Amino acid sequence: MKFIQSSSNTKVKAWKKLLTKKGRDQAGQFIVEGFHLVEEALKKDYVSDIIVSEHTAIPHTWNVDGIELYATTATVVKELAETENSQGIFAICEVKNWPNQLFQKVLLLDGVQDPGNIGTIIRTADAAGIEAVVCGNGCVDVYNSKALRSTQGSIFHLPVIKANLMDYIKELKNNNISVFGTSLQNASDYREVQPQESFALVVGNEGNGVSAQVLELCDRNLFIPIHGGAESLNVTVATGIVLYHLNKA
Repeated sequence: MKFIQSSSNTKVKAWKKLLTKKGRDQAGQFIVEGFHLVEEALKKDYVSDIIVSEHTAIPHTWNVDGIELYATTATVVKELAETENSQGIFAICEVKNWPNQLFQKVLLLDGVQDPGNIGTIIRTADAAGIEAVVCGNGCVDVYNSKALRSTQGSIFHLPVIKANLMDYIKELKNNNISVFGTSLQNASDYREVQPQESFALVVGNEGNGVSAQVLELCDRNLFIPIHGGAESLNVTVATGIVLYHLNKA
């Protein structure tokens, strides 16, 4: 294990750039923090480097063969940490370029902008047995630290892809995969639709919902009835309800 003392070390400077979207995009890498996320990344072969505080030990049960290991000072840890009480362990992960393919059960995101929401949606999709999440234009960066923490490791369990939703939906429909939008207008109660062997569900921006152009391409639009006084459901909650209903497990 190599020890890094100074914040001005070139490695530290490169790691700190991963705290910004521009830096992540340029490097094709992202950084995760905490034992759970690092372990999940290791299991799925995302990790190139592990960084620990000089007072933090890497669990002996982890397989770190071929991984660059670094120990560093509390000062450097503080510069890398984006949590209030850091566990003093980080991993540098490679962004995976997934092959262009269609999935039988897929969630499409149209302009979801809150990092906590997009992370929780990815976690929910993983739990519901969805094969992939496709992020369209206007979505927040899924490698944002808050988004990553909100996935609770699910970011490593299924493909999360960036794509043009209009093109992706057209391709789904060309392959006879039903596409369901979510909307309060010109929509059916989600319970009227039977569970599906294959499907795509589109959920949208927290304030504006799914764009009109995308809704026009959907085979059918769905809504969740509101029985109380709330104006609407949070997008993560709504996504979970409809995904679990549609997925014929």
